[in-house]
Amino acid sequence: MVQKHYVAGFEGFLNFIKDFLPDGQVINVLFTGAKMNNGVSWCSDCVEAAPFIEEAVDRSAPAGSHLVYVDVGDRPTWKDMNNPFRKHTETHLSVIPTLIRWKNPQRLEGEQCAKPDLLDMFFGEDE
Repeated sequence: MVQKHYVAGFEGFLNFIKDFLPDGQVINVLFTGAKMNNGVSWCSDCVEAAPFIEEAVDRSAPAGSHLVYVDVGDRPTWKDMNNPFRKHTETHLSVIPTLIRWKNPQRLEGEQCAKPDLLDMFFGEDE
């Protein structure tokens, strides 16, 4: 079973990832827009990709791996070109949703996150 974690904001992400040391486990990170009061993200691309990502996790992610959902903020926060998620060398986001394998080159961005074949390859790859 994949372990799922949820964090919000850049500082929350940094604190979580700094203290999170799973023993040799794969860590996948999904960066997505914050949810509004209705429970749906303001980011329509994130909403579109979500069911594809969830299905691929269930189908292809290795047991014992981790998926960290990271809320990058509301629309104005994300659109700010100085947003730390855009600037930080280990995240360097330009679009959401973005799915990365932490400390590895595997990465899917934007519409790639809604393509089942790409998601299956992403989650099915060993480190």
